[in-house]
Amino acid sequence: MKRFTSLLIGCSLALAGVAVAQQPNEEASPGKKKKQGAEQTQPAQPKPGANAAKPHATAVREHGPRNAPGAMNEPGAEKGRKAHQESATAQEANVSGQPAGSATPTAEKEKKGMKGHAAKTSPAPAATAAAAARATPGAAASAAPSVSATGQQRGQANAAAAAKKPAPQQVQQIKAQHANFRAQPKPQQVPAVTYNQNYRIQGSDQWQGSQYEVFRSYRPEWHDQGWYRSRYNRVELIGGGYYYWNNGYWYPAWGYDSGAQYYAYDGPIYVGHRAEPPDRVIADVQAELQQMGYYKGEVDGLLGPMTREALTAYQADQGLATTAAIDEPTLDSLGMS
Repeated sequence: MKRFTSLLIGCSLALAGVAVAQQPNEEASPGKKKKQGAEQTQPAQPKPGANAAKPHATAVREHGPRNAPGAMNEPGAEKGRKAHQESATAQEANVSGQPAGSATPTAEKEKKGMKGHAAKTSPAPAATAAAAARATPGAAASAAPSVSATGQQRGQANAAAAAKKPAPQQVQQIKAQHANFRAQPKPQQVPAVTYNQNYRIQGSDQWQGSQYEVFRSYRPEWHDQGWYRSRYNRVELIGGGYYYWNNGYWYPAWGYDSGAQYYAYDGPIYVGHRAEPPDRVIADVQAELQQMGYYKGEVDGLLGPMTREALTAYQADQGLATTAAIDEPTLDSLGMS
């Protein structure tokens, strides 16, 4: 009996030892289980920006697959899932700053608004140019084409020259004053030209029109009196030299008289078909140019350098060929033809 009791006590002690030895593991296991359970029940905290990047994946992790077993069997599960997904989307919108669906229209509105503001604040090109012109006085005038300014100046000069022209009554008075005019040679004041058979009127090849043909074709010729008399019905001594008349022009008669060869100008002189003496026509032209302010010399009936300079200035102002001679267009312009 004692042996049985001792054996029973020994077994009890052995069982108690085994129980005591296993007790720490059992205590550790429930704690571990509790920790694991807490990790399973506590939702994982998403990283910043993770919801914005993958919203659908986050919803699936939190709530499981949409087609999970038993999900469709729960009453109102679908409505709850949709409401939760909308809530998650709203949270994601708060994280990103604006709803995903309205991002593009808002950006477009902001872009249009910026363009409209730029259009309002930026001055128009015309307004900018006008402001620049006001800021820099004279800029528009300096940018104007020089051709227009030259044309305007020429037009003003022509108008001034036309205003200076003597009236027809004055022209008749000038002619009447020189009705008996006779030119006298003045070699000291107006040097004479010499004969040169190769002489050509300078620049005449550029004078276009039939009215300048006599100047282009003029060649000095030396002949005796018989030669001139046989060809021209008028050969006269005028201002110290002999001239012959041909079809409205007077020409120097070189060689007609070696003792009377004073010519201030070697070339044709237009007088019209009335065959007025050349010195009288020259005096009329000098007087009229003098009244207009072109000629500053004496009315002497000689086509010298000063008279030719005045003719050049007048012809330039009138837009005529600058022949520096009395030609048909010039005499017509002066109203003396």
